[in-house]
Amino acid sequence: MTPNKVVEISHLSYHYPDGTPALRDIHLEVYQHESIAILGPNGAGKSTLLYHLNGTLMGEGEVIILGIPVEKNNLKEIRRRVGLVFQSPEDQLFCPTVFDDVAFGPLNMGLDEEEVRRRVTKALETMGLRGFEGRSAHHLSEGEKKRVALATVLSMDSEILALDEPTDNLDPAGSRLLIERIRSIPQTKIIVTHHLSVAVDLCERAVLLDEGRKIEDLSMRDLLRGRTLLARFGFDADYAQWMYSRSKG
Repeated sequence: MTPNKVVEISHLSYHYPDGTPALRDIHLEVYQHESIAILGPNGAGKSTLLYHLNGTLMGEGEVIILGIPVEKNNLKEIRRRVGLVFQSPEDQLFCPTVFDDVAFGPLNMGLDEEEVRRRVTKALETMGLRGFEGRSAHHLSEGEKKRVALATVLSMDSEILALDEPTDNLDPAGSRLLIERIRSIPQTKIIVTHHLSVAVDLCERAVLLDEGRKIEDLSMRDLLRGRTLLARFGFDADYAQWMYSRSKG
């Protein structure tokens, strides 16, 4: 049975206000329940591409989410369906308590109090944050903040999760905990990361960008076997080969 196509991007280009090109004629299809890593050097356009999935940025070309074009008239519905988690949780957490942050989206959807509470409880449990409801997010560790930020989109029951550098600024223990929590989420996941190990742990497919262009779209296994491609993108080929051997075992 062919999986459903949930993201369709055609001829997407985007220029910064000063005219600098950030994306150049991007084509991409994503299928239901896939986990995809967006990889590339700084300035490749990775985050810019991610922000087009929910209309935070809107360039030239076509972006369709679950059959709905990303256009101004559709942004409320698009943002319900695509949960975007920014690189810095400070950009996402602004309420007095963790409960209020996670409840903000469902409340704005007009859901009743019982349903909002149910969604908040479920999202916090998924992120391992039960008991954090009354705490201030700004007094939490960086890893806990990132998990609260992810809970704010899980409470929206979004079909697609778009994560921008989810393990950035985390120590190894915090990174591992967050990876385990992300892996447990069944939704389609599109993850921008500059850590090859994170991409391998979470994704079965890799899209490589450079200077705003899509260079490759291939399975993670094929990427790990491609020493020339790995070297071009600054990844340690020997380490990648070790990860490939481990994945086969």
